Amino acid sequence: MAGNSIKNGSNDMIEVQQQGMLKGNPPDPCIVVIFGASGDLAHKELVPSLFALNCHNLMPKQCAVIGFSRTEYSDDEFRKQMFNAVKKDSICGEDQWNEFAKNLFYVPGNFKDGPSESYKKLKKKISELQKKLNIPDNILFHLSTAPSFYSTIVKKLSESGLSKSSDGWRRVIIEKPFGTDEKSARELDSDIHEVFEEDQIFRIDHFLGKETVQNMVVFRFANPGFEPIWNRNYIDNIQITVAEDIGIGSRAGFYEKTGVIRDMIQNHLFELLCMTAIDPPVNYDGTSLRSETLKVLNSICKIDVEKDVILGQYDAGTVKGKQVDAYRDEKDVDKKSMTPTYAAIKLTLDNWRWAGVPVYLRTGKRMKEKLSEITIKFKPTPHLMFPINIEEEKKHNLLTFRLQPNEGILYTFTAKQPGAELQLRPVNLNFRYDRAFGIKEPPSSYQWLIRDAMQGDQTLFPHAEWIYKSWQIVDPIIKKWEAEPWLDFPNYKAGKWGPKAADKLIRKNNNEWNAQ
Repeated sequence: MAGNSIKNGSNDMIEVQQQGMLKGNPPDPCIVVIFGASGDLAHKELVPSLFALNCHNLMPKQCAVIGFSRTEYSDDEFRKQMFNAVKKDSICGEDQWNEFAKNLFYVPGNFKDGPSESYKKLKKKISELQKKLNIPDNILFHLSTAPSFYSTIVKKLSESGLSKSSDGWRRVIIEKPFGTDEKSARELDSDIHEVFEEDQIFRIDHFLGKETVQNMVVFRFANPGFEPIWNRNYIDNIQITVAEDIGIGSRAGFYEKTGVIRDMIQNHLFELLCMTAIDPPVNYDGTSLRSETLKVLNSICKIDVEKDVILGQYDAGTVKGKQVDAYRDEKDVDKKSMTPTYAAIKLTLDNWRWAGVPVYLRTGKRMKEKLSEITIKFKPTPHLMFPINIEEEKKHNLLTFRLQPNEGILYTFTAKQPGAELQLRPVNLNFRYDRAFGIKEPPSSYQWLIRDAMQGDQTLFPHAEWIYKSWQIVDPIIKKWEAEPWLDFPNYKAGKWGPKAADKLIRKNNNEWNAQ
């Protein structure tokens, strides 16, 4: 069967046999309750994702979405707020929104109220909608509030009788950060397990829902040409970069208590590392995949904090031609704050596959550009008979999984340039999901993760033991920094790739950052 040819740029072409989004089956009929529905996450991700699922016919026909928060909205006011949030990027028209919005409701309430107050109103609304729309007693609770409310909400769900059903299911999505250290993560988990069983709990990390992250597993294990070289014999180093060009905005209250390691390293970057470095799972399911990712964390060698961890905080600078403030000059930030906004970490894995291969993690705010990618740098050939110097060869044979922008896979390999002389040049094979499959853009990760939770599929959700282990790794870094900071802040200008010390860190092994 001939494929469809899609140009990805001026010089390259990708062929696919079937374009567009793959159709799927909608989950069971249910009600989705969003706690914190007046907040940014509900506006930017949750309701737009539910609407997008509905546009793709991946929402149940019998379904309702209830927002629950302290802001005093009516149903119509809430619908108007959500319409303003989705209209810019929606793939659907206003008529489809109006149809979706009929099943969008709101209950104002206080998360800390007793079972006879706000939760009583929520329970009444759920019961009314179940009868009116003929929805069985299946409820998905999504906690997108401040983390300090998680235990309280779960307890109130239990006290109000909303957490159990004799003829349906209950599931709960918990947003990150899941705790602030190992101790608090275990305490939170204990509180949740008093009400819900492990198979009802979905600890969400939206990076795992990205198409490229899932495709890394497919790329390795469905194509026999790559897995045999996915090891220390052929790979020189692994680099994972999650760079943001934005600052902290209005989140100073959160960020001052959190910092970049709690906010990004402990969850997002460790998840990307695990999906890159796992051994082949027995099956693609929650039990097998999560077991293998935990093995990766367990293999991480003890980190020499002062030697292999570079922290940073941005100073004033220029981003995209606009002058921006230093972190300490952001609204509500302490003028002497030592909160890190940047981290670069070198680590190694003590296992048969990866022994001796350095892994570099890098993330920060107010960096040169918005970029999330995983780069695999292959070792040079043991003997190269062609005329090319070592420094030039380092630019070749890179495999990059790009999460944003332009989600896809970029493979840089060596080819002969046409001509009378033998001259080797790097060539980029650029596979972009949107262009290759003829879609506007890859679906948001929240779409798939919310749908998975509706279906009870925990494959792309971290297990409790994974959470504990990730905190065990970063807790010593955080504690040492908070007790004895070993660097002076601020140490990089906004609009740069981070502190110069991070460049020195990677050059110790004669490497360079792929993006610089």
